[in-house]
Amino acid sequence: MSAAAPNVVAARYVASAVRPDQYPPGDFAEVAFVGRSNVGKSSLINSLCRHGGLARTSGTPGKTQTLNFYAVTVKLGEGERREFLLVDLPGYGYARTGRAMRRQWAQFIDEYLAASPRLRLVCQLIDSRHPPMDSDLAAYRRLAELGLTVQVVATKTDKLSRQAAKKNVAVIRAALALPAAATVIAYSAPEGTGRDELLDVIDHLLLK
Repeated sequence: MSAAAPNVVAARYVASAVRPDQYPPGDFAEVAFVGRSNVGKSSLINSLCRHGGLARTSGTPGKTQTLNFYAVTVKLGEGERREFLLVDLPGYGYARTGRAMRRQWAQFIDEYLAASPRLRLVCQLIDSRHPPMDSDLAAYRRLAELGLTVQVVATKTDKLSRQAAKKNVAVIRAALALPAAATVIAYSAPEGTGRDELLDVIDHLLLK
């Protein structure tokens, strides 16, 4: 990985979509963010991009109903700039009826994950305050089934002591049966903890 995390210099909303013909054109690599409703996805995206109003935050579960695409420009060493698309997916696990993945994740979400040729990385967000729920486990299995590269991110670590956060990250690792080489990034949107580490992962996978 790079010695210093890339610096986000610009981020802007591009499009919302529910079918492939609505996806933005171009060949920029994509990084998708998935997680249960109210896991802190919008807050993390705003923190990552240092743009407080980029992704709309809400206390209402299930608020995001479309794939939202954002163009993010990063500055690398020696002034080089690259752009990628950050894709905010609707939260899973809030359906009042039915627990199957096909019911929790609308068909258009699964279609995107399975077929987007530009998708390079999926960041799965899991609330660090609780063990992974059944929907988290089902989502991770589905991502693995699709052969996608997944970075697990434990959110809201600022709401725990350092010791409790470390313990709960270990619980997440065990529940997902992550391989030894896999990392779980502990992230706090208010404090910015984990931001550089996540940008390093994006740098390593997309921008080199």
